[in-house]
Amino acid sequence: MGAEDRPWENFLLCPIPDCNTVEAKCQSLLLLLKVALQCAEIPAYRRHSHTSSDHLVLARGTGKMSEHTRVAMVTAKVWVLKKHFEGFPKTSDFDLKNIELPNLKDGELLLESVFLSVDPYMRPYSRRVMKEGDVMIGTQVARIIDSKNPAFAVGIFVVAKSGWRTHFISDGKDLQLLPSGWPESLPISLALGTIGMPGLTAYFGLLEVCKMKPGETVLVNAAAGAVGSVVGQLAKIGGCKVVGCAGSDDKVAYLKKIGFDEAFNYKTVTSLDEALRKASPDGYDCFFDNVGGEFASVAINQMKKYGRIAVCGAISQYNDSVPQKGPYVQMPMIFKELRMEGFIVASWNNRWEEGLKALLKWVMEGKLKCHEQVTEGFENMPAAFIGMLKGENLGKAVVKV
Repeated sequence: MGAEDRPWENFLLCPIPDCNTVEAKCQSLLLLLKVALQCAEIPAYRRHSHTSSDHLVLARGTGKMSEHTRVAMVTAKVWVLKKHFEGFPKTSDFDLKNIELPNLKDGELLLESVFLSVDPYMRPYSRRVMKEGDVMIGTQVARIIDSKNPAFAVGIFVVAKSGWRTHFISDGKDLQLLPSGWPESLPISLALGTIGMPGLTAYFGLLEVCKMKPGETVLVNAAAGAVGSVVGQLAKIGGCKVVGCAGSDDKVAYLKKIGFDEAFNYKTVTSLDEALRKASPDGYDCFFDNVGGEFASVAINQMKKYGRIAVCGAISQYNDSVPQKGPYVQMPMIFKELRMEGFIVASWNNRWEEGLKALLKWVMEGKLKCHEQVTEGFENMPAAFIGMLKGENLGKAVVKV
């Protein structure tokens, strides 16, 4: 950018007339106006903190954007699946790339990710829906930084399903606004957890699959995770007794802190069967299963007659190179007349607004507690993902860009 492109420097270097007379004041105003008009032709830049050191974007507020206010060339960082996972994911299975984004077309908007989610479903789905070289699947809370779509103003936050990217372009059809009434004091990252997909998974899994009733006993495993911790608290709100298990003493202490009636560390008990019987001698009406494998095989035998099992996940099996073999479920299913149902939360897409409204209300009332495990830095996405699969997180695992 040459000197002729920096009219503000001309203003700074030129002498300012004495402004004690009306004529001098007019001259000063005319000079300021001339400089302002010249500057209007050239965007004012600020350095963007979430991209490479030479990437610049426009500085602006959240108001209406003028026709001259456009974001300069944007280079997005993305994590791609370099190699399909064999067994447990490794950092070498991922590759960090830079992608230069095109200029916006009419109806499009440019977004920057602020928080990204890492979730268990990414492990099995990566094999089902991705090929090597694809950008890793995932969800983020993003800020709109440029818009040529009148329905979306610059500066607002949305939830998107655009994968592991720092920046991306959207036509707006795939974006979800934060629930109305979201207070400024509430972290927007909760839209990826308790007041987002994991919270909705707990909500619909309990209400529509388990069909819990007041006075019943609910069992949930992986209870200190993003989904399980909400399951237990919603069951308490619904008037149930809640038993949870987790993989560390700290997690067990957290479960008791947020209201679980009984909780135990499955890694330290001498017998899982005995621990489940001790926690609820009469058995369980509802079982919200996030783990599968051996735990599910033991728990199914302790269900009460007409019990309901919501099969949400099977994290104990996601990284197996050889499928596990275990007891068969038919006998307890038959003689206890159990109902077991697998589900995917997307089945209730038409009711997400209902669920988010309820979850937000309970959070604001203090009935639903939230805990996040926040990893700093987009470059640490693979490490956060792997740590989550190892159970290192308490509550929802998110990455702050």
